[in-house]
Amino acid sequence: MENVKTEMVFQAHSESSVKFVRIFVFVAAGMAGLLFGLDQGVISGALPFIAKEWQLDSHSQEWVVSSMMVGAAVGAILASKLSSGIGRKKSLMIGAALFIVGCLGSGTAGSVTFLIGARLILGLSVGIASYTAPLYLAEMSDKNARGSIISGYQLMVTVGILVAFLSDTYFSYNGDWRAMLMIIAIPAALLILCVLALPESPRWLASKSRFQDAAKVLSTMHTDVEIAKAELYDIKDSLKLKQAGWFLFKANKNVRRVVFLGVLLQFMQQLTGFNIIMYYSPKILSIAGFSSTEEQMIGTVVNGLVFVLATLIAVVTVDKSGRKPALKRCFAIMAIALFILGICFYALESGNTSQWVPYLCAGMTVLAIIGFGFGAGPVVWILCSEIQPLKSRDFGIACSTMTNWLSCTLIGATFLTLLDTLGSTMTFWLYAALNALFVYLTMRYVPETKGVSLEKIEQNLMEGKNLKDIGC
Repeated sequence: MENVKTEMVFQAHSESSVKFVRIFVFVAAGMAGLLFGLDQGVISGALPFIAKEWQLDSHSQEWVVSSMMVGAAVGAILASKLSSGIGRKKSLMIGAALFIVGCLGSGTAGSVTFLIGARLILGLSVGIASYTAPLYLAEMSDKNARGSIISGYQLMVTVGILVAFLSDTYFSYNGDWRAMLMIIAIPAALLILCVLALPESPRWLASKSRFQDAAKVLSTMHTDVEIAKAELYDIKDSLKLKQAGWFLFKANKNVRRVVFLGVLLQFMQQLTGFNIIMYYSPKILSIAGFSSTEEQMIGTVVNGLVFVLATLIAVVTVDKSGRKPALKRCFAIMAIALFILGICFYALESGNTSQWVPYLCAGMTVLAIIGFGFGAGPVVWILCSEIQPLKSRDFGIACSTMTNWLSCTLIGATFLTLLDTLGSTMTFWLYAALNALFVYLTMRYVPETKGVSLEKIEQNLMEGKNLKDIGC
């Protein structure tokens, strides 16, 4: 009887109607990436003014930066419970509301302790958003456009970073770091309004046995009713596993394998060293010889613009060229760029005053950003959203997202200390060596998943195929 009622729900929709729904889903959910990027980018320009006003040492500056990441790691754990319990849509709304609270708290902070506390709240928000939005987009996307849709989320992250850099530059002329931190609350309010109109994920609805509701959503996403019915059938089939989440992780070695792969991917993304370029861009440019605040802020904006353009190219190409080649190119480019950057800093530390050295430093920074934008930036989020089985998807993505933020915390909390202890040269050579290692790990373990349905990836995994072959 339930199947008959569900069948009756399916309705044909026009191509223009389906296209509108898909675009709205992408834009509205992608705005969560905008918040992510805004908070990543804003602290880069605000930190020098905060440090000057409150006379912060390197350790205190590291905690102002990394406190958000600690909160994000906790937020990722909370998001797995929220997303599973109340749905993807309501989770996004909670994340946006917390973002507003964190922004206003950061901008009105009267001490570094209060600022760190406010950035912990911001972290909760970003952790929820960075977990929920890619998951939601993966579950709402057609298999042939899934890579572009999820990398579109990463594009919104890069746009957020660029907007934050531009805002920071505007307010840098009078040093108003409080305005820098508060103004980014405006997009969060817009996100709440947009999310109100979003449909819930049909896969989440089906996991709660709300098959008629899932059928309604799937109908709006396809012009062909039979394709929508087939997708619901595949979703139902993937729900036949009796165990879920942590219990499925403990009981099934294949689930453990893919959860560990998600964790590895996020470690690799963060340990490329990209975030030290984003969070400490003015500091790096200062070391390279660009001494004025104006030069540093302009350089930071250029970095943000390059990141947007590189990610835009990834959005267009990732469903054609594939995930695995993009990762290999990314890590190879970053290894080369960071190695040469280390050589530049060695020349500067040795007293070389040639004008080409600072400009080569800036050029290698841009090259590293291009490499990351082409590959690890969008592709890791795509893969982590694709490879987890439906019954343990919330748990698996929670583990990988938490790993992202814990490793991000490690990077943010140690970079200035590494500069003080190892020096600029050895610090960047360390990251170059890690990127070279990641090329090998990608070849050894990472699957190619372009054009493959989530249910087919899950079937291959459960059949015990090698991780690198589960997308075949």
